[in-house]
Amino acid sequence: MRFYALFAAMLLSGSIAFAQNDDPTIMTINGQPVSRSEFEYSYNKNNSEGVIDKKTVNEYVDLFVNYKLKVLAALDARIDTTASFKQEFLQYRDQQVRPAMISSGDVEAEAQKIYEEAKQRVSKSGGMVHPAHILIRLGQKASAADQETARQKAQSIYQALCKGGDFAGYARKYSDDQGSAVKGGDISWISRGQTVKTFEDAAFSLKVGEISKPILSEFGYHIIKLMGKQDFYPYDSVKNDILRFIDAKGIRERIINEKLDSIARTLPAGSDRETVLDQKASELSAHDKNLKYLMQEYHEGLLLYEISNRMVWEKAANDEQAQAAYFAKNKKKYRWEHPRFKGIAYHTKDAADVAAVKKCVKGKPFSQWAELLRRKFNADSVVRVQVEEGIFKKGDHPVVDSLVFKTSAKVEKVKGYPYDATFGKILKKGPKEYTDVKAWVIADYQDQLEKEWVATLRKKYQFVVYPEVLATVNKH
Repeated sequence: MRFYALFAAMLLSGSIAFAQNDDPTIMTINGQPVSRSEFEYSYNKNNSEGVIDKKTVNEYVDLFVNYKLKVLAALDARIDTTASFKQEFLQYRDQQVRPAMISSGDVEAEAQKIYEEAKQRVSKSGGMVHPAHILIRLGQKASAADQETARQKAQSIYQALCKGGDFAGYARKYSDDQGSAVKGGDISWISRGQTVKTFEDAAFSLKVGEISKPILSEFGYHIIKLMGKQDFYPYDSVKNDILRFIDAKGIRERIINEKLDSIARTLPAGSDRETVLDQKASELSAHDKNLKYLMQEYHEGLLLYEISNRMVWEKAANDEQAQAAYFAKNKKKYRWEHPRFKGIAYHTKDAADVAAVKKCVKGKPFSQWAELLRRKFNADSVVRVQVEEGIFKKGDHPVVDSLVFKTSAKVEKVKGYPYDATFGKILKKGPKEYTDVKAWVIADYQDQLEKEWVATLRKKYQFVVYPEVLATVNKH
């Protein structure tokens, strides 16, 4: 680890020297310099073509500073030291770095090795043959008469072939192996162990162009013509298949791991794959700023997500007391221009259930209605009531429009549920409690927490922006 620390320090000092000469500092955040190229990377990525709310460089500065301050707060909270954070970031690092540990030459060498091993196995067993056949099929329980009929048919075809008959034509016409029959009996190249032994022994004993007498196997009678012989496929003809095999079997990852282990053995004691990957990430980042900032962006993005969750999102979503207090303080904000109906529109199979539904939920908290109705009316296999629950404005639901707002809305009957009804109350000026507009309240409360948090961070951490460098963004 001493070696790695020294290695990282060397890279860092090199990058700082580079930044001082060619990449000026555009701002400092709590004393830490931010290079112009880093700001440009972030600005250009978030203001590319297709972005609706584009910002000018000056407008983007505040957003960037706030982002950096939140990341700094996450680092102070030591989020980057948690096991979950490390695991997720290392997975991303591996996605970016591991492919760089293997070259096309490495893959080619592995492909050649696989090819040679397969070639040797096949050659030792007699090489490969290219047969075509005509099959007269016999069932496993064929009678003696059926067997004799098949034998005579196969013998007749064989005699016709011996007199000059077209093998491919006879295969298309008479073979019971439909897969090869359409190709004139061709079953392509085979090696030992790919078909039944009786067939293989006959095929391997033939000379190229020779036709066998009818051979009996467990499938029936075969007449075999040998189309060719070879030791093995030429490498170029199977190279793409081998490369697909390498990818499918995860062999690339094995090669990478072997290289990582090999490099680690050349480093000081205690070095492992992680050490090598860290070094490779530093090496690649030193030569590719896009990769450097991409990995930094992901690292900081994970930090930002976790710290924002703690300070804003989960805090606002889980603190119901704070939600209620925020709603009470900002009630005017949630008033609506036209009345809303808070309740249910429902459809029943039986007329008696119309009143039974109302009796079931009357006097109960609105949040419990759905579960109460499910248990009472729809707990078994028969669904007695269909219910739509919510806060409806005029135009949201035809049954509510017709029965509550007394409009001429067209109501289409739900098949099997002829009785329509509603139950609830009209809210004229706005919601009575924060749960009526909970999603809206949470979103607004999150905005408030965000603003308060950013204000605190801006007081806690010092930052300085250099206008003369800012003016050169995308202009150098």
